[in-house]
Amino acid sequence: MVRARSWTLKKNFEGYPTNSDFELKTTELPPLKNGEVLLEALFLTVDPYMRIAAKRLKEGDMMMGQQVARVVESKNSAFPTGTIVLASSGWTTHSISDGKELEKLPTEWPDTLPLSLALGAVGMPGLTAYFGLLDVCGVKGGETLMVNAAAGAVGSVVGQIAKLKGCKVVGAAGSDDKVAYLKKVGFDVAFNYKTVESLEETLKKASPGGYDCYFDNVGGEFSNTVIGQMKKFGRIAICGAISTYNRTGLPPPGPPPEIVIYQELRMEGFIFNRWQGDVRQKALKDLLKWVSEGKIQYHEYIKEGFENMPAAFMGMLKGENLGKAIVKV
Repeated sequence: MVRARSWTLKKNFEGYPTNSDFELKTTELPPLKNGEVLLEALFLTVDPYMRIAAKRLKEGDMMMGQQVARVVESKNSAFPTGTIVLASSGWTTHSISDGKELEKLPTEWPDTLPLSLALGAVGMPGLTAYFGLLDVCGVKGGETLMVNAAAGAVGSVVGQIAKLKGCKVVGAAGSDDKVAYLKKVGFDVAFNYKTVESLEETLKKASPGGYDCYFDNVGGEFSNTVIGQMKKFGRIAICGAISTYNRTGLPPPGPPPEIVIYQELRMEGFIFNRWQGDVRQKALKDLLKWVSEGKIQYHEYIKEGFENMPAAFMGMLKGENLGKAIVKV
């Protein structure tokens, strides 16, 4: 019998999650049936969306999420023992799958790249950056882009793809170390939004003519300030609103509607899995190629030990991580 350790929601979050909101449980998994595989997690992801998605969970449910896993036992010829897959198994060390939702890593995955990148720059965050920037924002060479949470898993890839496309890129992050990283990977302007005297003045100085595109990961007051500096026909991709996820009181006031109307802005919310089939495969190949060639640099913030899943999640929500937050089992 295989014993799976899983993190469950002991009680629903109020404000920032705490250790007492989680419970570690152990269950024995049944023998495999024909067509099934047994997966062992290698790397697990923690992402901002989980804070919102957890509202749909009942107390006692397992936390959701992707993992890079190895097939350790197989009764499915499509996934022989040893196959590395991307699985949406949640916060668990072992799971059983019928193979339908499993995704093999690209066959051209180089030995030089860590498998954990399938949860980062060559996975959901990379795809989010790719489609949000190229399809939703429709960014073009010569334009100016603003991206916040710019040193995170999504924002850092957004900025680097925009540079590949010939844009001027302005990024905001929450520490001086993160700002230094953004400058290292090619951002034209990067600033620590926690230490600037005036966000409005900092944005004006970075791009006096305003912004063509805004890739928003933060929401709230930050976005209200950026929206006031959008150019006519500016495009806004609303990817996330992490500044509001842990609030307990009233939401912050929304964007000033007169600016949205008279600047004829387009704001569009999106989720990465809108894009499937050939376009998704092309995006993954592009991301893998750019990362392999060093055109997109990446940084992983790895915590060791499955027991540290809650700590990694809570730390990510507070901005501890530079780049993609990952747990190595």
